[in-house]
Amino acid sequence: MPTSPGGFEVPLWRAIAVFRVASLAYVCVVAVRHADRYAHPLAAAGLVLAMAAWTAAAAIGYAHPARRGWPLLLADLGVVIGVVLATPWAVGREALAAGVPTLAVAWLAGPVLAWAVSGGRRRGTVAALALGAADLATRERIGESSLTGVILLLLAGVVVGHVARLAVTAEERLQRAVELEAATRERERLARHIHDSVLQVLALVQRRGAHLDGEAGELARLAGEQEAALRALIAGAAPAPADGPADLRALLGRYASPTVSLSAPADPVPLPGPVARELAAATAAALDNVARHAGGRAWVLIEDEEAMVTVSVRDEGPGFADGRLAEAAAQGRLGVARSIRGRIADLGGTVTITSAPGAGTEVELTVPRQRR
Repeated sequence: MPTSPGGFEVPLWRAIAVFRVASLAYVCVVAVRHADRYAHPLAAAGLVLAMAAWTAAAAIGYAHPARRGWPLLLADLGVVIGVVLATPWAVGREALAAGVPTLAVAWLAGPVLAWAVSGGRRRGTVAALALGAADLATRERIGESSLTGVILLLLAGVVVGHVARLAVTAEERLQRAVELEAATRERERLARHIHDSVLQVLALVQRRGAHLDGEAGELARLAGEQEAALRALIAGAAPAPADGPADLRALLGRYASPTVSLSAPADPVPLPGPVARELAAATAAALDNVARHAGGRAWVLIEDEEAMVTVSVRDEGPGFADGRLAEAAAQGRLGVARSIRGRIADLGGTVTITSAPGAGTEVELTVPRQRR
């Protein structure tokens, strides 16, 4: 499990250092209280001094993320196991059988906590089993109290490892959220500084020079490409969750091209995800009709009002006479009825189609912000 300076794991490592110091203080109290019952009091005092020295060394070692690797973890576990195995000789088996606590008592949990924080539940469990086995090996009789200690070690390894894993996961998610927020702020900054007038100038250059030859035509084509790329940059956004809010401006931005000019507010146009996707699909159907029947440029305008959102799709194609859509529906050609009117009707909105022969066509899609 990777660690990072200043991350969520830092408080856990500090807590382990505090635990080691506090448990060492308890070891000293126990040693002073029962020193007269030890088989080798001087050896017990030497072990306490060794425990104090290792407590300081471990605190210094674990304070640096680069040192929290296998060498320090294995050394930590080995030192504590050594202290546990030396306890019967220093304290004496008779004293242990009479109820004198082991020399390490709670201090032996330090490696379990360190392994759990460094590697999660599994690593903490391995350390707990190793220390539990060493502790049981020092006892002549294995009773309920000795098994309870092993179980507590296992619980500490599992619980602390789980918390450490959650901390790392939370830190990774926070990092992704910070990066996404930074990208969003940068995009909004660009949207504020790149005014629509710049985009409109590029669109005007492309439209006026589309039918020219030579360098003028090439300039118009490049202007159209840059306009589409710039609009996509401003409107670009990460995909929205299936049931979460979506930015209609970003969804329609993918349709911008040298032949499709998109005019949208500088700020996002939030709608419920399903509503935004259906409105975008209806807009795509209208643009498909422009490509098939008008064969020229199309202009898409997003109007964000307080109670509703309107998307207009306009072209300069041949247009059609009144009643042509009704005639097409009667003949079984239901593209507009199903792909456009049906979608918008399901959203509680309205579709207004304005056209005349030789005057182009405008499709206006209006949906309420809250579905009826």
